[in-house]
Amino acid sequence: MSSAPATSRIGLMQALIACIFWGLMPIYFKQLQSVGELEVVAHRIVWSVPLLLLILYFRKNLVGLTTALADSKLRWAMLASACLIAANWLIYVWAVHADHILAASLGYFISPLLSVFLGRIFLGEKLTRNKWIAIAIAAAGVSVLAVQALDTLWISLALAASWSCYGLVRKIADIGPIVGLTAETGILFLPFTLFLIWISFGAAPVAPSQHLGDDRTIDLLLIGGAIVTAIPLVLFAAAVKKMTLGAIGLLNYLAPTIQFFVGVLIYKEQLTPSHIICFLLIWTSLAIYSTDSFLAGKATRKAPSA
Repeated sequence: MSSAPATSRIGLMQALIACIFWGLMPIYFKQLQSVGELEVVAHRIVWSVPLLLLILYFRKNLVGLTTALADSKLRWAMLASACLIAANWLIYVWAVHADHILAASLGYFISPLLSVFLGRIFLGEKLTRNKWIAIAIAAAGVSVLAVQALDTLWISLALAASWSCYGLVRKIADIGPIVGLTAETGILFLPFTLFLIWISFGAAPVAPSQHLGDDRTIDLLLIGGAIVTAIPLVLFAAAVKKMTLGAIGLLNYLAPTIQFFVGVLIYKEQLTPSHIICFLLIWTSLAIYSTDSFLAGKATRKAPSA
């Protein structure tokens, strides 16, 4: 009888560690400010492939990867999701390097609400009145921010759109989180490897930038990008199996909240009145949305089975 609560507690710890990883990620990428953003993403992808293959090997799931890639429809879906995740990572790293962590965190606050909207349009998922209210409040928050922060609003919207569309593709595609990320990074492996070879040996530098081999600390951070990519994903994937979706949904807001405080408290990014109003409206909309989802899930669990 006590195993279920214990399992749930383990899942909660795994999810918390994953969210803290994601929340503190701006600090990690700030250390790579001397490296071009595209190069950072390229190393993140290239070094992730062998690590993810190793994880699949020990999880005895390499067959799942080959089976998935044998399906032509799934390959096209993985190509689409690979392009979306690469774009998301590139915009995110650029935002961190350009001191726009607040704009990045806002993007990941908007993303769950945009995902709900995309689910309504493309998957025919029904929205309750409260969820429509939550989306309207979030839209009002974005509108307020557009008045004073139009120059950085595109970062938030681009991150939210790329991440939400990525989630939509991955929801449609029948593939697990780790197998899916391995497939995506595998698809991107060759072009990004060629890019790294090109900038290391063939390209004239556009701006002063460090590369692999120039500094041992930078080398370790570039290679370590694979670890900070894989570890939280593995932990979160394990947590999903042990926790309710309602709890997982609420924890998804922890990472951008940590990013928000990292931007304000550590890197002293300017917090304007429009930022404060926007974040308050977004947090209000998320509270309404999460409460509605929690109550709906609770009612479903109490309903007698047919």
